[in-house]
Amino acid sequence: MSATKALGVGFAGAGPVTQAIHLPTLAHLPDLFTPACVMDVNVDLAASVAAGASARHTGSLETMLADPAVDVVAICSPQQFHAAQAIAAMRAGKKAVLCEKPLANSAEEARAIADVSAETGIPVIVGAMHVFDPAWRAVQETLGDFPARVRSIRSSIVLPLNDRFENWATEVTGRPEMAFSMPGEMTPEVIRQMFHSLILGLAVHDLPLVRGLLPDWRDLEIWSARQLAPFGYLIAGQAGGRAVQLAGTMHLHGEAYWDLEAVTDAQVLRIRFTPSYVHGGSAVATITDASGAIRQIGPFDRNGYVDEWRALHAAAHGDRRAAPTLDTVAEDFDFAIDVANKASATAIGELS
Repeated sequence: MSATKALGVGFAGAGPVTQAIHLPTLAHLPDLFTPACVMDVNVDLAASVAAGASARHTGSLETMLADPAVDVVAICSPQQFHAAQAIAAMRAGKKAVLCEKPLANSAEEARAIADVSAETGIPVIVGAMHVFDPAWRAVQETLGDFPARVRSIRSSIVLPLNDRFENWATEVTGRPEMAFSMPGEMTPEVIRQMFHSLILGLAVHDLPLVRGLLPDWRDLEIWSARQLAPFGYLIAGQAGGRAVQLAGTMHLHGEAYWDLEAVTDAQVLRIRFTPSYVHGGSAVATITDASGAIRQIGPFDRNGYVDEWRALHAAAHGDRRAAPTLDTVAEDFDFAIDVANKASATAIGELS
């Protein structure tokens, strides 16, 4: 295929992520991609979403993967299907796979995806928009020995429910109901499930960046872990001798901010990201030194959604430097699972 011909995209899953994130993003990249097929077990939903994108639809993954017009596949299904669908797309010989976060449901599944990618040579990119945000990438180029000097890292996420920003992006068809509430009885298994949902559903956006600012994450300790009603977490601990605080909450309000902060003895790095589903510019980063001088990086005129698809296009055409390696992605996933496991264990211990 000529590198100048737009790649046909097959979507596994027709929910809000496909409708409000990826299809609007591809509308900005018509020279690189064209929607080719939408697959969903809800065939009526697939048909409705596909019609709006001038694409075909199907209720069968196998049918979509057999479609020669589908060059790359975007996995936008519930996370329990990610590994099997990503592996099937690679086995079908597609040029590249974009898998929404989290990459998998377990560390074993993540490693299986990495192994099949290495075996087939098919690149897999995780849809982690903050990893691809132009401001974060520009910050990485200027950091130098900054991570070695970091004393503390804080991720703070305060968001309204997703439907507010989904509605800004598009008119969502077949939106699933979202109802957050704290369970009546906090058993150890309920706590474990809730922390895994919180970490792999919300904190996971920033954890690759947090890991990138740590000299070592494998000695992670969680000192305190709380679940916040109706949907949120407050976690404090340390890794590699650096204090780490993770806070996230979703409420029925309009206020939204998404900040990542890292502090050294002489500098403070702050990055403010746009909320999920917002198709605006990039994050804005500031680096403040001890004298109070501030250096600003960004905003750029594109966001991480656009750049992750640009990276997918480059990877599909053989540029393996366009995105993090799958070994890096698998380690990011290992870190997320470690946070979830240790946070839930700490919360269970505090309960007893």
